[in-house]
Amino acid sequence: MERFKAYRIFNENNKIEGRVTDLGVDDLMPGEVVFKNAYSSVNYKDALAATGVGGKVIRKYPLVGGIDAAGVVLSSSDAGFKPGDEVICTSYDFGVAHDGGFAQVCRVPADWVVPLPQGLSLFEAMVLGTAGYTAGLAVELLELNGLAPSNGKVLVNGATGGVASLAIDMLAGKGYNVTALTGKDSEHAFLQKLGAQEVLARGALDMGTRPLEKPLWAAAFDSVGGEQLGWLTRTMNPHGLIASFGNAGGIELKTNVLPFILRGVRLIGVDSAATPMPLRRKVWQRLATDLKPRHLADIANPITLNDLGAYFDKMLKGAIRGRAVVRVS
Repeated sequence: MERFKAYRIFNENNKIEGRVTDLGVDDLMPGEVVFKNAYSSVNYKDALAATGVGGKVIRKYPLVGGIDAAGVVLSSSDAGFKPGDEVICTSYDFGVAHDGGFAQVCRVPADWVVPLPQGLSLFEAMVLGTAGYTAGLAVELLELNGLAPSNGKVLVNGATGGVASLAIDMLAGKGYNVTALTGKDSEHAFLQKLGAQEVLARGALDMGTRPLEKPLWAAAFDSVGGEQLGWLTRTMNPHGLIASFGNAGGIELKTNVLPFILRGVRLIGVDSAATPMPLRRKVWQRLATDLKPRHLADIANPITLNDLGAYFDKMLKGAIRGRAVVRVS
């Protein structure tokens, strides 16, 4: 097989940086499935991994970055996949301890691979990627705990981020009354286009200091953490549900037990990295059907492997919205 392009991350002289290099399949880490990659996407975790900001995400160097990929199988020693199959690979150690999706060819363990569901293109799968999967998993978990459109308002925090913007689109498409909370005053129209019925400016938010504040939300989807997640626990309706899947505002959580013992609030963690495969496939099927966002084209920002370095910088500065889809081939 001919050599191909990949964005590889190095740790040289205690400095972490990435660059586009030429590789062969034999340079990649082992796996049963080899596929020609069509698209990848950029997640906050990718920016951290490629720059070393906030600690070392990658556990082996050098490593091809990228925790998402979608492409067409070239060869497989596993009977579950055959040449020509369209597939998705996200999560597990992909792009963290195993060569990832910022490459024109990927080689991965078969039990990490999901068949592309009917109803999604490879491009759409990577507009979704780990971010869309996380949003879909959050909806699935909250609905298993009783969430329904009739329950009341749903708040989505950190609303312009990849997971949150896709969650808004999914929830609005399912008939939920969505309120978006953002620190970006210039993006209110974008969030309304995705389906938010109301947009709140973070700068105007009064979080209060009481153990319990006025109940406002039937459910909340939180990508921020920190002080704002604490506020959410104190402003949920009785039996309200919170999905926690991010820490853009910090990893600490300061709250009290009253929301949980007097209002029955449930705080549900969403871990997309190690979902059991039956649930993973179920969520991807939903992403191709009832949870498929209606505005994928508006959320997508196409880039190339050569654009990655600059895009990581923008992402770490909070200067992006939506999802960057990397056209690798």
